[in-house]
Parts: sequence; C-alpha cells; structure tokens
Amino acid sequence: MFVRRIVLMAIMAAGVFLLTACTGQSAQEKIYDHLEKAVTLEDEFRQQQQPLVDLENKEQKLYNEIIDLSMDEFEQIKEKSKKAAGIVEERREKLKAEKESIEAAKEEFDKIKPLIEDLDEEKAEAKEVGSELVEIMQKRYDAYQELYNAYEEALTLDAELYEMLQKKDLTEEQLQKQVESINEKYNEVTNANEEFNKYTDQYNDKKKAFYDALGIEVTYKEEKEK
Repeated sequence: MFVRRIVLMAIMAAGVFLLTACTGQSAQEKIYDHLEKAVTLEDEFRQQQQPLVDLENKEQKLYNEIIDLSMDEFEQIKEKSKKAAGIVEERREKLKAEKESIEAAKEEFDKIKPLIEDLDEEKAEAKEVGSELVEIMQKRYDAYQELYNAYEEALTLDAELYEMLQKKDLTEEQLQKQVESINEKYNEVTNANEEFNKYTDQYNDKKKAFYDALGIEVTYKEEKEK
C-alpha cells in the first residue's frame, strides 16, 4: 500500500491593529492607513486556508479509497481518480486566489516606503524601525513566493498521479516513484511554509514596534489561521 502524505498548512495571518489614538503627522496617519489596508487585502488569503485544508482532506480520503481497490475494480479506480483530479484543480483555484491577495497586500504595503523616507529627524528611530519593517516584509513576500511555487508544483504532481491511476498498465514501480516525488515536494511546502510563518511573526512584532516609535497608540490583535 502506498500512502501519499498531504501537508496541511498552518499560516499565521498578519496582525490586526485597531487605532485608538493617533497624534502623529499626516505622513504617520497615511502609513497607518496603508499598513492596515494591507491587512484587509490579505483577508482573501486568510479565507482560503480552511477551504484548502478541507479539500486536501477530501482528496486524501479519495486517494486512500483508490489504493484500497483491486484491479478488478478498475472502473471505480478511474471514477475516483477523476474526482480527485477535479479536487486538485479546485485547490489550484484557491491557491491562485490566495496569491492574488498576497500580491495586492504587498503592493499596498510598498506605498509606505516613500513616507518612511520623508519622516523628519525627530522620528529617526521610527525611520530606522520602518526600514527594518520594509526589509522583513520583502523577506516574507519572497518566502510566500517559494511556498506558492512549491505548492503549485505539488499540485501538478498530484494531477499527474491521478492521470496515471487511470491507466491499467500502471506499474507499482511507477506509482511508487510518483508518490515519492509528491512526498518530497510536500516536504518543500512544509519548509517553505515554516519560513513564511517565521517572517510573518517577525513582521507582526516589528510592525508593533514601528507604531510605538511613531507614537501611534493601538490595540494589537493577533489572528492565527490553521
């Protein structure tokens, strides 16, 4: 029996800051607005997490049913493989929506760069912390690109697997090789996901420090999506 391991992602969402007082200059208010709009733009990203997990579980269940069938039940194998392949494409659509959300948030975030550069000398500490925040956000975005690429490649391997399972002349050796490739790719997904989560944690912490340095009083709320 061959067991294909589905990796369930645990994504740490960006922190949500609720403004309670803002005594800074206009540039500071604009920075706050752009940062919080970026969080809002990641709502779609966060909303894809549970549906992705649900689809992964549904697909895994079908896969387990497929490998429990014998070749005498080949028509059932084909039917279930086609259903599983359809789920792979659903996952791909969720992943696409997730990526678009992250990219929109990054584009909004980048609007703070010139505003940080324009901070006056009295906000030297905030300027330094803001520059660090920009650097972390870039690393977080790059980490997501790695995660996306690995997951997309894993989906392609999944789709190939279900196509292979619809062929009567599929050998155990071919199946084993494909399953090993899939498991290796999901290991990459796990590692990339951990890297993305690490930078998200750092981003949340640095964002709070940035607000403190700007003199913006906020209530920090952390949301975790699994």
